[in-house]
Amino acid sequence: MFSIFEILRDNWLLLLVGQYPNGPLGGIVATLILSVLGIVLAFPLSVLLALARLSPWKLLRVPATVLVYIVRGVPLLMVILWVYFLVPILIGHDVSGFTTMLCTLVIYEGAYLSEVVRAGIQSLPKGQSEAARALGHSHLGTMFYVILPQALYNMLPSMLSQFISTIKETTLGYVINVQELTFAANQINNQLLTKPFQVFFILAMTYYVVCFSLTRVALWLERRIALKRLGTAVRQDPDGGSLPPAVAANP
Repeated sequence: MFSIFEILRDNWLLLLVGQYPNGPLGGIVATLILSVLGIVLAFPLSVLLALARLSPWKLLRVPATVLVYIVRGVPLLMVILWVYFLVPILIGHDVSGFTTMLCTLVIYEGAYLSEVVRAGIQSLPKGQSEAARALGHSHLGTMFYVILPQALYNMLPSMLSQFISTIKETTLGYVINVQELTFAANQINNQLLTKPFQVFFILAMTYYVVCFSLTRVALWLERRIALKRLGTAVRQDPDGGSLPPAVAANP
């Protein structure tokens, strides 16, 4: 146990920011930056894919469905290797490991988030879209002005959960030399050689603390959304209980 505290004392800065400012930014900071950028850039792609999959136009629906099934059907490591070798061929010069991993996360998380967005849209009552169409909105107008704002609000907990998964998925970046937290732990292990259990125990606990904290935030957010829904559908009775929506609507 004492050796764990010694490792933390001597290498906390490497775990936090990598070799920065004497080298590239790394550690937990690089992991969080990579995860945030990946999920933020993947979000617009996921919305477009979800809308394409729900589109009445086959020309949009079929390619989007094929792309989502292919990306979700292969391991993330395979997607990393595809991007690692394909992007330099497409643009004509090499790219950094960080850029490669970011492109990979955008594609991979875009496919997974698109299913979250699609589920959120389909969970809304059909009367929402029917009312919007009756008021004269087009299919796209109905999606953007009526359906998506409600669906995205309901999907916030699921999107946060996907962000947590993204943090854990960045660990595979070390295979292409991305300077993230796992890479920093490997550097420490290579220096010490004799304490791999302690080093990777610290790594595991770091991921656990970060992901557990975000999971609690996701649960809190989910409860807030559930309470807000309940507040619009249920009225408190005089005894402090709650009445079903039908009874509350017809006292």
